[in-house]
Amino acid sequence: MKKTIFVFIILACHVPLRILACDLCQNNQPKALKGITHGTGPQGNIDFIIIWFAVIIVAITFFFSLKYLLKPKETDANHIKNIVMK
Repeated sequence: MKKTIFVFIILACHVPLRILACDLCQNNQPKALKGITHGTGPQGNIDFIIIWFAVIIVAITFFFSLKYLLKPKETDANHIKNIVMK
């Protein structure tokens, strides 16, 4: 478990450095997203609503995937979920 957390920390620190925006893209980004990514970014308020809705769905999905992976509540030793836990 400690190795997994360490890998996630390393990836979280390393990956954003490779996807930072170039100068042209940084000038085209809205104020909240300057320097984060390439492209023009969200063009209006509806785009921000869609992005936040997607972030919420991903967060809920991540929460439930971890919840049911770590504590599957299955007692059968041959259940498919128990293969992951071995």
